[in-house]
Amino acid sequence: MAKLMHDDIPEALRQSLYDVPERPRPFRFRWWMLAAISALLIIVLGSLWRILVPGAPPVTSEAPPPAVQIQERVVTAEDLLGHYPYEAAASGELMPITADGSVTLRTAAATAYQRMEADARAAGITLVPLSGFRSVEDQEYLFFRVREQRNQEVSTRAEVSAPPGYSEHHTGYALDIGDGSQPETDLSERFEQTLAYAWLEQNAARYSFELSFPRDNAQKIAYEPWHWRFVGDSHSLETFYRARQSL
Repeated sequence: MAKLMHDDIPEALRQSLYDVPERPRPFRFRWWMLAAISALLIIVLGSLWRILVPGAPPVTSEAPPPAVQIQERVVTAEDLLGHYPYEAAASGELMPITADGSVTLRTAAATAYQRMEADARAAGITLVPLSGFRSVEDQEYLFFRVREQRNQEVSTRAEVSAPPGYSEHHTGYALDIGDGSQPETDLSERFEQTLAYAWLEQNAARYSFELSFPRDNAQKIAYEPWHWRFVGDSHSLETFYRARQSL
């Protein structure tokens, strides 16, 4: 067989002998491709989420905010409103003002109240002591347990009931009074419409009793026409008026 010379090979065939086809380069996954795909998936999923769940917050690539720590609410000075701290009377300082002994006051306050009640009766008015001394433990139940039962905020409860340690009742100088002829008005603002309240308003100061929480009082406590306190000696006067300097 004759040896083919370079010039004897057709040009088209000759060119194919020298042009070695370039091998394809292998595919390499780049980091920016992953970032682009992730961003695209977030956008697509976010759009689907907003369509399928109306009102749902938009989905983003940002990290979720840290969880909020929910702490149990404690009683603060602001929650106490205008209540002042008081020392509780000792049991040996108390004297009953009812026949069954269920209502007690400090001796000086009890003596003054009994005189006031007798004079009111002579005028045709029936004063009824509803509540006198209450221990700090009793006040704790009235404030916290009743608050829970009524589903009240601490500050809301403090408008109508003093927190334990801040009630005038455990001083032994304060009491709640009702009208024996209209018991339906007990412990309500309607008590101010009774003859008993009208008589107290005119005469209570003679026996050293004053209304603790009149309307629009400086302490911002709810109006209580039934709640009166004794301020007829140095200790009772200091108890209520020095307490204002303690907060």
